[in-house]
Order: sequence, then C-alpha cells, then structure tokens
Amino acid sequence: MLELQQVSLEIDGKSGVEILKDINLKFHEKKIYVVTGPNGGGKSSLAKIIMGVYNPTSGKILLDGQEITELNITERARRGIGYAFQSPPRFKGIKVKELLKMAASHNPDNVNICDLLYDVGLCAQDYLNRDVDASLSGGEMKRIEIATVLARNLKIAVFDEPEAGIDLWSFQKLAETFKNIHTKYDTTIVIISHQERIMELADEIILMSNGTISAQSERDTILAGILNNDACMCSTKCAKGVGQNAECVG
Repeated sequence: MLELQQVSLEIDGKSGVEILKDINLKFHEKKIYVVTGPNGGGKSSLAKIIMGVYNPTSGKILLDGQEITELNITERARRGIGYAFQSPPRFKGIKVKELLKMAASHNPDNVNICDLLYDVGLCAQDYLNRDVDASLSGGEMKRIEIATVLARNLKIAVFDEPEAGIDLWSFQKLAETFKNIHTKYDTTIVIISHQERIMELADEIILMSNGTISAQSERDTILAGILNNDACMCSTKCAKGVGQNAECVG
C-alpha cells in the first residue's frame, strides 16, 4: 500500500548531513509495523518523511501505486495518512466531543464518537465534556489523539513513540488500545518505539541504525535477535577489546 523507494534525507540540502540513506520499505494493508533501533538512528525522521513533515532529498514515495513524494502534509492527510506526535497538542476551550467531531467531519454519518472513546479504553460519559487541556493526563491525551486518528478512518497511521511521557498503567492501556485497533480497523499502523511490549504487537519489526534499515522481518525473528544480542553484550565474557573495537566472543 505504501512504498518508499531509495529514499534519502539530508539536512541543508545535498551538501548537508545525511539522516536517511537509501531507504526501501513496503507497508501492506492492515498490518502493525514497529520501527525500533538506537537513538539517532533515523526513526522519527522516517515517520516525518511518511507524513510529509520532511521532504526527501532523493527517492520516491508511493501510496496505492501513485507517487506522493511532492505532496505536503495536508494533501497526504486527504489521501488517508495520519501522524500522531510524541506529545499530543492540547486545545484550551475545546471539549473532547468537539475535537472528535472535527476529526470525523469528513464522514460524520459513519462515526460514533462514543464508540471511538470506548475503542481506546475511555468511558464516553467521563470524557465527552472534558476540555482538551492540562487537566488531562499524558496517557489520556495519547488515547484521545488515537481516537481522533480512528475518526478519520485512515489508510495508514504513524505513531511516534506513543509511550513517551506516560506512566506504567497508561502504557499498559495504550498497548491494549493498539491491539484492539488492529482487530477492529483496517488501518495500517506504523509505530516508532523502543518498548518490547509494543514490539510484541507487531506483525513485522523494522530495525534502524545510522539512517539505514539494518533488518526487517517478522516479530519473533527480530525480537529473538535483539534479546540474544543484549544477552551477549551483558555477558562478562563477551567483550574482546574495548570501545568501538569490542566484539562478541561468547
């Protein structure tokens, strides 16, 4: 459904710092993809390339076979791509029900805002008339933002570290929310995350480092590799040499 072909991104044009390098990816319908890897590896830049926050220096982006490389954020949103930020915006003076109605304005007859809140683990009676302001916790805001994404009935939804800044209880509810969405909706979900609990929800995991795709495979294959590597790095007999020259021997 969504395809990136040899996509690269450089800051300050072609003479600047290369953030993404020849990315080739395909995202298929009704799947959950989790993009993970070390900090600074290019994960958030990849998410913003998909949404159109950044324009690639080179390469192509296709949606349903049609090139969208030059389309801006608004045009991509109209094509069915959505993006959820690490810190959802708050809107003083706007109630939750008003925000959801605005999100569903393109298709109001087929959207029940009470059902949307239920699907993200919130009781409509408790939240419809709440203001979208600082009175809501980080976890509540994350789930309300996901509800706005569902209201739009997107083809592909990108979530940039949705677990950031929320407590353990909210994180557990957030993971349940993604699982429920995957069961009920046809939206393809791309999640940027470091959390194993989130990775366990994935159909496929994409591992990024240094602006490139270092691995992409089914969840269990990638998780096994990550856990084995962690075990090796923690072993007292693992390292031969020091610093960048260290290597696994056990």
